[in-house]
Amino acid sequence: MNNLFDETQNFPINILPKEGIAEYYGKIFSDKECEKYYQYLFTQIPWENDEAVIFGKLIYTKRKVAWFGEKEFEYTYSNRTKYAKIWTPELLELKQKCEDISGETYNSCLLNLYHDGSEGMAYHSDGEKDLKKNGAIASLTFGAERKFSFKHKQTKERIDISLENGSLLIMKGKTQENWLHRLPPTTKVKTPRVNLTFRTIEE
Repeated sequence: MNNLFDETQNFPINILPKEGIAEYYGKIFSDKECEKYYQYLFTQIPWENDEAVIFGKLIYTKRKVAWFGEKEFEYTYSNRTKYAKIWTPELLELKQKCEDISGETYNSCLLNLYHDGSEGMAYHSDGEKDLKKNGAIASLTFGAERKFSFKHKQTKERIDISLENGSLLIMKGKTQENWLHRLPPTTKVKTPRVNLTFRTIEE
């Protein structure tokens, strides 16, 4: 992977070369804040194994998820419907930080817990009908640094980035229309990563 940044780089930087916007802000929390939020998220969120219906069969993933919002939204993906729990004070703090930095607003958050590098996410785009069209999705990382990959749907061009502890990535514009993204598994990472994706549900 080419190093997308140098020490003089001003954030944010759009890491996508065309037909989409994925702005990387780098680390936006101090080490102390990262540890505080990581411990809270890891121990206090009511995590559940994710479910998906694949070829008519119900599959449970090792990865765990949680879903929060300003009200009890319904959200359907992988042919399963989830119902949001109401924001906690800590999640509201994190949402506000993302809104202040990005200039966007969010009304819900899907959280993912990856226990180690063996757990990942296959290529997909966040194009569910409940999501605001071309709306911004703010992705926060706490815990283990992991590689994150984009692949253009037509040209298959790939862009890789390492998402570090306490970092923020904002996907918006035509990104979901033109690019897939994934969290590839790796044998190098032995510790957990918590990822929060703040987004906007439209009813």
